[in-house]
Amino acid sequence: MADQVFPTKGNLISTKKSLDLAKVGFELLDRKRNIIVREMMALIDRAETIQSSIDSCYADAYLALQQANIAHGICADIAEAVPVENGLSLSSRSVMGVEIPLVHLDPEPVELSYGFMSTSSLVDEAYIQFDRVKKLTAELAEVENSVYRLATAVGKTQKRANALKNIVIPRFTRTVKFITDSLEEKEREEFSRLKVIKAQKNAADKGKRQ
Repeated sequence: MADQVFPTKGNLISTKKSLDLAKVGFELLDRKRNIIVREMMALIDRAETIQSSIDSCYADAYLALQQANIAHGICADIAEAVPVENGLSLSSRSVMGVEIPLVHLDPEPVELSYGFMSTSSLVDEAYIQFDRVKKLTAELAEVENSVYRLATAVGKTQKRANALKNIVIPRFTRTVKFITDSLEEKEREEFSRLKVIKAQKNAADKGKRQ
């Protein structure tokens, strides 16, 4: 780029401004990346905790369902009495310009919707355990999707920061040096030319006096 810029003071001022903006942009992107990474790492820790709880909860739920099936036969008819979940909603929040989801599940108390005459506490336990699984799954879906979006944002931010650090800033730095060196060389040439002119004038004046 340096050899494509005419070395003038105006271009030097303009290029220095662009260089300063590029440096500020890199600092902002680096700060944004660090904030996003911290948020993402916190969510990863949370996801691991939720996943551990889900694994344990699923094991308890399927064990309870197995015991209910043994006591009452396959519970398909009973399961049909369980209402469809309609309390799920989505919103979002912003982390450094990255929209990440918020999954809302209405915190309604567990209400048994099937008849009690043909069931027992074994069915109730299976129902309660799977309700816990449902809530944990909604929470995990929120966290994992958030981690994915933040990771994507980190990649894009890192790519832009690298472009500024490795391409744009060095290019502007070279251009500033090229213009500065060219102007300094021009000033030296002008100084030498003026010295020659002054020497010639002094010689001419001395010749006239003689």
